[in-house]
Amino acid sequence: MKTKGFILALFIGILLLLAYQASQAQQSLNVNDSKIGVVSIQQIFQQCQTNAKYRQQATAEQEQAMSELDKLSKEIEAQKAGLNTLKAGSNDYLQLMQEIYNKQAELEAKREFIQQSFALKDQQWTTKIYNDILRIVKGVAQQKNFALVLERNEPELLDSTPANEIMLTIRTHKVLFSEGCIDITNEVIARLDAGK
Repeated sequence: MKTKGFILALFIGILLLLAYQASQAQQSLNVNDSKIGVVSIQQIFQQCQTNAKYRQQATAEQEQAMSELDKLSKEIEAQKAGLNTLKAGSNDYLQLMQEIYNKQAELEAKREFIQQSFALKDQQWTTKIYNDILRIVKGVAQQKNFALVLERNEPELLDSTPANEIMLTIRTHKVLFSEGCIDITNEVIARLDAGK
């Protein structure tokens, strides 16, 4: 009877030990199976065709706006030259002077408006594309069953980099090493360009 009890206790002990080892193996499997992805937002902005098309269009619009400003500036210079042909203090002189000042004010107002409107468009575009990137990263991460996706950025600090920029980089650069993580940058670029 003692032998049967001993064998039964030994058998239960072995089962408990196997169950414990299986749970430990499962936990380590879960930790090791957690996939971590990395993505370079900077690379996406640099290589994405969608962003390149926007930049080309914005550059063309800015060049056209600057051309209009240049044309107005040349008109002002021509009127200033015409001012020298008139008698100072005459009605024609005063009228042309007023027209010149009005055009100069118009030129400055247009220049300020163009700067502000293009800055606002860039801000809206950057916000839109960044939100699209976040949405795509989330989709890729869910599809690949990632536990975590980190932004991978390689800062370039030179000896000539100002101290405040170095400190800003140190404060904001959080991923210091990512070997073994799955880089999904190219997939995000492809989906962004495909409009998905």
